Amino acid sequence: MRPDLMAGFPPSPDGVVDLSNWQEPDRLPWAFRHLREIIPTQPISAGTDPAPLRAAATGLPNPQVLRLDGRQSTWEEVLADTHTDAVMVLHDGAVVDERYFAGMTDTSRHLIMSVSKSLVGCVAGVLAGQGRLDPAVPVTDYVPEMDGCGYRGAMVRDVLDMRTGIAFSEAYTDADSEVRAMERALGWAPLQPGDPRGGYAFLRTIGTSGPHGGRFTYRSADTDMLGWVCERAAGVRMADLISTLIWRPMGAEFDADITCDPVGIAVHDGGVSLTLRDLARFGRMLADGGRVGDRQVIPAGWLADAYDPGAEVRDAFARTDNVTMLPGGWYRNQFWFYSAGDPVLLCLGIHGQLVYVDRVARVVVAKLSSWPDPQHAGYLGDTLRGCAALARALSGSDRV
Repeated sequence: MRPDLMAGFPPSPDGVVDLSNWQEPDRLPWAFRHLREIIPTQPISAGTDPAPLRAAATGLPNPQVLRLDGRQSTWEEVLADTHTDAVMVLHDGAVVDERYFAGMTDTSRHLIMSVSKSLVGCVAGVLAGQGRLDPAVPVTDYVPEMDGCGYRGAMVRDVLDMRTGIAFSEAYTDADSEVRAMERALGWAPLQPGDPRGGYAFLRTIGTSGPHGGRFTYRSADTDMLGWVCERAAGVRMADLISTLIWRPMGAEFDADITCDPVGIAVHDGGVSLTLRDLARFGRMLADGGRVGDRQVIPAGWLADAYDPGAEVRDAFARTDNVTMLPGGWYRNQFWFYSAGDPVLLCLGIHGQLVYVDRVARVVVAKLSSWPDPQHAGYLGDTLRGCAALARALSGSDRV
C-alpha cells in the first residue's frame, strides 16, 4: 500500500484519496479500509456478547494447488499472488489461520463489496421466516413506486435470484454502463449532469430488456431493489435490520457500517465494511445451517432452499458463461454455488472479497483483498482452487 496516501498535514495533492479517485488501483488498498472517511456511512451495531472464536488444535496445511493457467503452486503462493489483505480459515468452527497484511489488524474494517448482497439476502430470509416478507408477490406490493419502470411485474423471488428482465449492464470497465451510473447516484462517484440523486431515484429510471423470471443475469440493481423491499416490509432501515436480525444474533464482535447515498439510503448491493473476524463468523453461521450455538438466526429452510433450489434455477444459471468458473453452479437467495459433487456456497465481491463455505468438509475461508481490477478470472479461479485444496487437506478427503 502506498505510504504517502492521506499522509501529512495536509496530504500532498497526489496523496489525497477522495470520491473522484478512491477506486483507482493504487488507492484501493487504503480506501477499502477507510471508506467511511470518503463516503457517509450508517453504523451496524454489534452486541456485547461476541460468539467465541477458539483456536484449532491442528495447524494450517499448505497444499498443492493446480492453478487456472496449469501451473502447480501452493496455498501460500496463491495468497501472495492475489493481493490478500487478510485471511481466516476455520475447520469444524475453530480458527486454523488468521493473518493480516500491509497494515491490516483484527480491528480494521474492510469493504466487502458484493458480499454485502448475501447479508441483505439473509435479512430477507429472516423477514420471510417471520411472515413479514413474501417472495412470491410482486415487488410493487411493497414498493408501488416501481409500477412505472422496468421492475413492473417482477416478483420478489426474481430479485432474490437475479432473474429480472431489467435493462442493466454490470460492465465495470464501461464508464457509461448502468452500474457506473448507479454508483454516481449512490454517491460512490461524483454526480454528472442529469444523474438522479440517490439509489432509489435511480431504480425508478431503469427500463426493461426482457421478461422477468428468465435466465440468471448478475445485476447489482436487483439487490438494491431487494433492500428497498425489505425496508418497506419491516419499516426499518437496512443498517438496523442487519444489526438486529443478523449481526447481534450472530455474535459479531465489532460494529460494521454501510455506506449511504446522498439522501441517506443504504447501498445494499456492496456498501458494508466489517472486520475479518466477523466475516468469518458469518461464514461459520452459514456452514452451521444458520445456527449460532442454540439459536437459529437464519431460517434453516431458507438455506436449505438455497442449497437445493430445483432444476429451473440451475438451468437459468447453466445458460450463462458463469458455469466456466462455477461448474454445476447456481445463484439463489443472493448466494453463489458451484458443485463438483457436494455443493460449495460462496459470497463474492469484486476486487477479491470472499466467503467460501464447504459444509461437508466443515471448512470456511474468509478472504479480504485489493485486486487492482474489479474482476480477474485468474485470481478468482486460483483462490477457489486453493480453498478447495485446503478443504481436502483439512478434512482428509479425496473429493475434487
